[in-house]
Amino acid sequence: MGTNSGVFKHEESALILIDYQPEMFEQVKSKPSEGLIDANVRLLIGAAKAFDMPVILSTVGVQMGVNHPTKHSIRSAIPDAKEIDRSSMDAWEDSAFRTAVVATKRKRLIFGALWTEICLAFPVLEAMNAGYDVMFVVDAVGGRSQLIHETAIQRLVSAGAIPNTALALVTELFRDWRSPLADKARAVIKPYYKELEQLSQA
Repeated sequence: MGTNSGVFKHEESALILIDYQPEMFEQVKSKPSEGLIDANVRLLIGAAKAFDMPVILSTVGVQMGVNHPTKHSIRSAIPDAKEIDRSSMDAWEDSAFRTAVVATKRKRLIFGALWTEICLAFPVLEAMNAGYDVMFVVDAVGGRSQLIHETAIQRLVSAGAIPNTALALVTELFRDWRSPLADKARAVIKPYYKELEQLSQA
């Protein structure tokens, strides 16, 4: 099980995004709101692209005809990523998903998923058991109630997963406004600030 709780570096990390689909968003009843989750996920994608981090995008039930693909606003932020569709609730049980994770050759995984209690919790626990250091982004996830969401977070933290928030994570990945990545970080963060302001006025 991964045990390194030090700061994450972009060159060591991969971003894992699971089940950001319209049907999943419809059932989220916890905080933050759908708009904020959406903005935070796109912030993570923007940072991953700016910092040359691998991104794995997975869906559930699309080929079965049960669900739609990734929500358009999120999918449009990462149009070149292949969607790995599954039938399993636990993405780690899907061989194509695991193969994609291994292929990144990164040992530190940053997770976001809907819902917190199922599609986030299960693969996070499995990834830690497989030896990965795992962080999850609490303001980019949601559950079917606030109690369910918070209970899942408690479960993951108790198991050793590292909670973080979207903007804090982005700053953690470059950490110095004079670093070579600073201009790329600014280009991602500035539009995010503007979007947060718009969401607060809605």
